[in-house]
Amino acid sequence: MPTIRRVNWGGLQTLYVKEVMRFFKVQLQTVWAPAITTLMFLVIFTVALGRSGRMVELSGTSFHLADFLAPGLIIMGMIQTAFANSSFSLLVGKLQGNIIDYLMPPLSTAELMTALVGAAVTRAALVGMAVFVAMQFWPAVHVMPVHLGAVIWFALMGSIMLSIFGLLTSIWADKFDHAAAVTNFVVAPLSLLSGTFYSIDSLAPAFQAVSHANPFFYIISGFRYGFLGAADSPILLGGLLLLAINLALGTLCYVLLRKGWKLKS
Repeated sequence: MPTIRRVNWGGLQTLYVKEVMRFFKVQLQTVWAPAITTLMFLVIFTVALGRSGRMVELSGTSFHLADFLAPGLIIMGMIQTAFANSSFSLLVGKLQGNIIDYLMPPLSTAELMTALVGAAVTRAALVGMAVFVAMQFWPAVHVMPVHLGAVIWFALMGSIMLSIFGLLTSIWADKFDHAAAVTNFVVAPLSLLSGTFYSIDSLAPAFQAVSHANPFFYIISGFRYGFLGAADSPILLGGLLLLAINLALGTLCYVLLRKGWKLKS
């Protein structure tokens, strides 16, 4: 009898490719539409506020408004896309009655999570690259990575965090309305109020404290540091905090998937 030793690499790769092909078949909706939506934010803000040469103060350094906005918009598009992808995977299986296709193959819980999260991170990376390339043709933006390690780390940590959160949402949700509620009342507000469009140094102390309690803030700030070399949060602290959050969310998701909560009943 054939046996699978340690890691089922073939099965993991198959599920990963299946999930990637699923969103890539409708790439106009899953990749290009989020990229264009993100670019619209940049166009609106630079046309409405950037023509007067408005500058943004960040850690004692002034940056042009467009250069300040660009990194935050890139990572915001990435994390929202990662959540959208992973929150759809298991939920559509539950609603269509083919969740068994995820649960019956000889894949461990960790392998199932890795394939689903990996596909969501891949989609996020494609959106991020599409937005970054398009921004190079926008005359008001002059932004290139300064600390590539920070760009990769915070992009990866942010995409993984929202991917796992999306999986948790798809496990919990019983219908698309539930997933949409999490998107509209949790993910969207936290990402928009995370310092994407402003520096928290300009906020009152009470609102600064609220911003520091928002994990999305550390994603935005750390990713922006990778492009501008300045941030309004401690970079090392933010990176370690995101890692800890991912470990906690990953553990919770692993336990729920292993038990089959709301999946096997």
